[in-house]
Amino acid sequence: MGMTELLINMSEEQKVALVVGAGVAFLGLGLGYKYLWKPEKLVSVGVVSKLLIHPLKSAKAVSVGVAECQKFGLKSGELRDRHWLVVTEDGHMVTGRQQPRLVLVSLTSDGTHAVLNGPNMEELRFPIKQPENKVMDCRVFGEDIQGRDCGDKVSRWLTDYLGDEKTYHVVHFEPQMRARYPAKSMPLFPKKEEVAYPDVAAVMLLSEASVEDLSRESDNKLTVERFRPNIVISDCGPFDEDSWEEIQIGSVRLRRVISCGRCVFTTVDPETGVITRKEPLETLKRYRQCKPSEKHLYQSSPLFGQLLSVKKTGIVQVGDVVYKVTR
Repeated sequence: MGMTELLINMSEEQKVALVVGAGVAFLGLGLGYKYLWKPEKLVSVGVVSKLLIHPLKSAKAVSVGVAECQKFGLKSGELRDRHWLVVTEDGHMVTGRQQPRLVLVSLTSDGTHAVLNGPNMEELRFPIKQPENKVMDCRVFGEDIQGRDCGDKVSRWLTDYLGDEKTYHVVHFEPQMRARYPAKSMPLFPKKEEVAYPDVAAVMLLSEASVEDLSRESDNKLTVERFRPNIVISDCGPFDEDSWEEIQIGSVRLRRVISCGRCVFTTVDPETGVITRKEPLETLKRYRQCKPSEKHLYQSSPLFGQLLSVKKTGIVQVGDVVYKVTR
């Protein structure tokens, strides 16, 4: 029986009941929409004071005024965050944890060439794109990833600088290469999210106030560069960033995934390349431990800074207002 025929055969009482029932249902849907769906609110929580790109993992940061925030992290010109990596001959990563003097090395770009500099070393320029060079299979925190060897001259430069009996190489991650999936080690990350050579996340955020607070607690004058963030925030309180589940900077949307668990690398002085293995890590362990319910995520690592996933790409600039997204 069709709808029209059904309506013809209904009594007036049945028709009234049908109309009332439909009205109640519609009202219920409207009220449910009103109370279940909440519009976004943007609340100003700080200002971008620094943008730091670390082209070579564990080496010096490059401070920029403007950067593209891409799925793989910050980019400025040909420099992409953590897209170059020091490896051994068999492809295992080498960081400042094993070679603290890496923090004194800088990798910059003059357009088509990368430029390496280090204490008591001659500047070395080499092409960013070297398609004829071999692609190496590498290991970063136990995961497979690829990188293109930057050449023998770069290898000799770095090996001479580190003064080790081992031979070291620098590899460069290219867009078509096999990437890493943070979700394999940190299930809180989106399953399809990819990164190149960072420890875990594409973007790390830290506030100036948090660094100042740690400086007071540890009785040391610390700089944000020691903690290697990408986005530094001013005009907020210490550890306010811990509660920013989602933020907007310009047109960029970033989602907090997890706090940054800290290790012995924080004890490397970025000005001298000397590792103490004590401060400020010991102070962090004293007052920045996770909740007991989060031990399965962080174990004994103290927390300092926030690791973010890029929800929406775009441009970020020093001076941009940071908005916390609330609903």
